[in-house]
Amino acid sequence: MKKEYDFSKAKKNPYTKLLKKQITINLSEEVLDYFKEMSDKTSIPYQTLINFYLLDCVKSKKKIDISWKL
Repeated sequence: MKKEYDFSKAKKNPYTKLLKKQITINLSEEVLDYFKEMSDKTSIPYQTLINFYLLDCVKSKKKIDISWKL
């Protein structure tokens, strides 16, 4: 192993834009329970399932229908 390496000609990783960004989000217990149950059935981590669902919303350009019922 070399003591020093020359990184002067190194290129930035072109895939960094594809990485996920860690955030904090508050979810209702009902939502969390739902995705955790789906996680148990599919053996996919619940965070990944939430990301899959949100990504599907983005790709299909779903619009949120917010109507408050009093």
